Amino acid sequence: MLVGAGGQGGYYWIAVPKDWNGTLVVHAHGGPRTAAPEPDDPLEDLERFSMTVKEGYAWAGSTYRRGGYGVRMAAEDTDDLRRIFWDAFGRPRRTILHGQSWGGNVAAKTAELYARDAEGQVVWDGVVLTSGVLAGGARAYDFRADLRAVYQFYCHNHPAPDEPQYPLWRGLPMDSAMTRAQLAQRVQACTGVGLAESRRTAEQKRNLADILAVVGIEEDQLVSHLAWATFLFRDMVQTRLDGLNPFDNSATVYAGSHDDAALNAGVQRFAADPMGEARLAYDAALSGLIVAPTLTIHGKADPTAFVSNEAAYRRTVAAAGRSDLLVQTFTDEAEHSRLSAPQYVALFQAMSRWLDAGDKPTPQGVAALCQAAAPRYDGGCRFDVDFTPTVD
Repeated sequence: MLVGAGGQGGYYWIAVPKDWNGTLVVHAHGGPRTAAPEPDDPLEDLERFSMTVKEGYAWAGSTYRRGGYGVRMAAEDTDDLRRIFWDAFGRPRRTILHGQSWGGNVAAKTAELYARDAEGQVVWDGVVLTSGVLAGGARAYDFRADLRAVYQFYCHNHPAPDEPQYPLWRGLPMDSAMTRAQLAQRVQACTGVGLAESRRTAEQKRNLADILAVVGIEEDQLVSHLAWATFLFRDMVQTRLDGLNPFDNSATVYAGSHDDAALNAGVQRFAADPMGEARLAYDAALSGLIVAPTLTIHGKADPTAFVSNEAAYRRTVAAAGRSDLLVQTFTDEAEHSRLSAPQYVALFQAMSRWLDAGDKPTPQGVAALCQAAAPRYDGGCRFDVDFTPTVD
């Protein structure tokens, strides 16, 4: 185990098994985590993907140099982590880039920006993206901007009437000391989330039903999505985009509530600033110009990063003429942060075969590899080999 601090800041953990197979997995973590990085943060990621080390892969994971938004920043830090490993252990036989959740956006961007070195030599042999936020730019966060607007129409408590008012796309005033727990209290007051069904008022039940139906999220994800649209939006918009708005609901027609006409007439509207859109796209949007074999997995009912992210990425890659380098797989899980362990094993085995023998994976082939790994891990195999998502 090697532990240290990166050249740009942040902290890393590197694990090399005794029976190392010569392949390195460089991990880009999800989030964005808005708190300042802590030295032990990568341990959670190592534990979650410990099956890679058990299967003989070396693993390197790190925090990014700071908390908050910044895909290009995180991509640079991820490539720096690769350099740290190569300097310490020599260049591996294979180097695989792995991105989880928002780290999927980071890894995909890393693979585009740092695909080859200055001499034209391949840097990343393959890319594995798990539950990735792959729609890029504002598209990945538009539904949370909608959530802020719809929530405020029904609840009127974020901000409350006696608090300073602000455009909802700003997330939260910079000087606000609100905590996530306090946000959850406001959500409970309006919708009853966190209370037993029998303790919710008729108004709370109707508010909750309307919000969930219009935005298309589940009850147990309401607070978390609203927190992203609060604390992350504050960092993204006010710190990273110089206060420029990348979100637009000026022409959105909301539907699914008990009174759509009232909702659409009364909801707060906002139009994106073209420069705000451009800056966010520059930082996070993906070109699809992949040059390394890329394999993805996504739960069909992922409640955090919707499976439509994969459809958007498939379309982006196809428009760039690189579909031959992309294979996508899907499971029937309603999970985001941690899918079944043997499925991850199958993904990395399939990538290794693709790189070593030119054996391009198929969903059926990955599912078969999972069945072979299942006796060694809990969770089973839940691949749906016939599923193809559509763009929302």
